[in-house]
Amino acid sequence: MSSGQQARAQAAAITPGGRAPEQVRPPADRLLALFDGHRLSPGQRRIAQYLIDHLTEAAFLSITELAERVGVSQPSVTRFAASLGFSGYPALRDVLQPIALSAVAGTPDSREQIRQNELQAAVDAEIENLENVRRLLADTNQVLDIGRELARSVPLTVLGLRISVSLAEYFAYAARRIHPDVRLVTRGGSVAYDALLQSRAAGGTWVLAFAMPRHANETLAALRAARSTGLRVVLITDPTLGPLVDEADVVLKAGTGSRLVFDSYAAPGMLSAALLQAMADADPERTQARLEQYEQVADQHGFFL
Repeated sequence: MSSGQQARAQAAAITPGGRAPEQVRPPADRLLALFDGHRLSPGQRRIAQYLIDHLTEAAFLSITELAERVGVSQPSVTRFAASLGFSGYPALRDVLQPIALSAVAGTPDSREQIRQNELQAAVDAEIENLENVRRLLADTNQVLDIGRELARSVPLTVLGLRISVSLAEYFAYAARRIHPDVRLVTRGGSVAYDALLQSRAAGGTWVLAFAMPRHANETLAALRAARSTGLRVVLITDPTLGPLVDEADVVLKAGTGSRLVFDSYAAPGMLSAALLQAMADADPERTQARLEQYEQVADQHGFFL
């Protein structure tokens, strides 16, 4: 008889589906979609980040004003627009302005529409982060493809440093129930490099990396080390643009709750659970066998109440 966890794995099997309509995407997602897939220089990333942080104002600035606000030259703004596929900054601004106006239209008109305290406001922000993950997962084909690749990688390396350790540990703990060889890396430097090199030598093909803000230089070094060994990288990170995304083969973005003293990670956690489900779906026979084996050992040794 299958365990409750086995039944949940089978019942939650992911059904391939199509993409969410563009018009239902929130302004922040529409803006990020303009930048995704483009290799941006450090100066260009500064321009992009300024647009993200000040969209409703920046979309109506002249090229001179935008350059002054960001601290770059006017030709840098022109090259930034060209790198995104636009004929120039005016063409980019024509696209930015409707997005900015939709963001303004979605702003609450009064304080009564805002929750009564900061803790509730923090929960509301996390709900929005989860809504964004929900829209991301509307295209189930992407997560299913990634799940298959991670399931086939033996060993599978899971990497998370500093604040991202907890997310990596959760994923590795769960993945070991359904995958024969999961290797967790939570230290940077030569320790990470040695682990990545050994994983590749043992036949591993993929690394799943978590990188939550503030992003650490040692995480960037670890991703570069993974690529240098021949491993491919799936990166789960926040929507902030930065050099980390340039080192990943696949990037999945989930916002972090940042309204309290310490960040919260409901959305990255949900994304992790979806990837675990996709891995389970990739090889249901192996999943069932390993879960049965785990339940037998757990019952034999009395692991649970």
